[in-house]
Amino acid sequence: MESSARETSAQALINWELAASTAARLTPPGPTLRTAEIGAAVDSLRLAADISVPHVHDITGLEAARDLRDSAVLVVDRASWAKANTQSFAVMLQPAMEKLLEGRRGSLNPGAAAVSGAITGSQLGAILAFLSSKVLGQYDPFSALAENSAAPPAGRLLLVAPNIISVERELNVSPEDFRLWVCLHEQTHRVQFAAAPWLRHHMLDEIEDLSGQLLGNVDSLMERASAAAKSLKDRSAAGTTPSRGAILDLLQNPEEKAALSRLTALMSLLEGHANVVMDAVDASIVPSVKTIRQRFNARDKDRGVIEKFIRSFLGLDAKMRQYSDGAKFVREVVAVAGMEGFNRVWDSAEQLPTEPEIHDSKLWLERMGL
Repeated sequence: MESSARETSAQALINWELAASTAARLTPPGPTLRTAEIGAAVDSLRLAADISVPHVHDITGLEAARDLRDSAVLVVDRASWAKANTQSFAVMLQPAMEKLLEGRRGSLNPGAAAVSGAITGSQLGAILAFLSSKVLGQYDPFSALAENSAAPPAGRLLLVAPNIISVERELNVSPEDFRLWVCLHEQTHRVQFAAAPWLRHHMLDEIEDLSGQLLGNVDSLMERASAAAKSLKDRSAAGTTPSRGAILDLLQNPEEKAALSRLTALMSLLEGHANVVMDAVDASIVPSVKTIRQRFNARDKDRGVIEKFIRSFLGLDAKMRQYSDGAKFVREVVAVAGMEGFNRVWDSAEQLPTEPEIHDSKLWLERMGL
């Protein structure tokens, strides 16, 4: 009973249901499709997800790509993507919130917590609404750990159909080719976690550490967030950009820096590896891949000022840098040690590269004796 009450209180700190409903209400509409077109798009994306797996196996050499039946592929709309992420966030943040509540036992008013939870839930919903129109796909390894979850043991792969269709139309590229190209990236993430069964809980531990550090300093959180926003505005006016996005750039003491560095290295590895797989695809697999790459990479030039500000503030531009930093690391390691040597990163958490090693692959190669 006590455990259940603590969990309910922790959930009240962020109203997840309100976050999901706010995102659904604020999410911009996707492209207009007839019923038959929707069905055809869903079938096409499922087929692309299936077809991509053998290609991931051929490129990565990871045996886990031979059988991915422990996870599911879901074709979703924007609101469903947002709701799925509130469920995953609840799993990721639950331990840190419980620690926060434990540290404030007797001093946290339930009514005040509920009001705070509603405010935070609404704010998170607004962020998810913005992101819901940008994300093409996402592998979610945490959904199976959510309370009353019906997800398979290894989680689920979400393909956001409205966004994929919107981008392929914007780029004026072959839908079949573009969908396969996207699925190659996302299925690589699915294979990474299948190849390293320990990775899900390792990532949860790292997220718990970082979120615990941030929530532990919750009293100064709003003041620091305000400073972060001002810093972003000042640096944007000066023509400079933060290294990780305004919030993560400033919300860190030395312990937070160490936690953020470990998580940054891990995300850089995962995203960079998936991008290397995408880049290894040639015209024999995706006939128009060269055109897709050129047009997709040119999209950022057309973003509006407001969107660029929001992306920088949330750290989304930093995510794009993770793609390039991680991909450079993977390519350099493969050039020296081959794919088999690189695949040692999936053996254990101790063999993951650190952030300095991501930027200087020789350090990791030397540590691994390669």
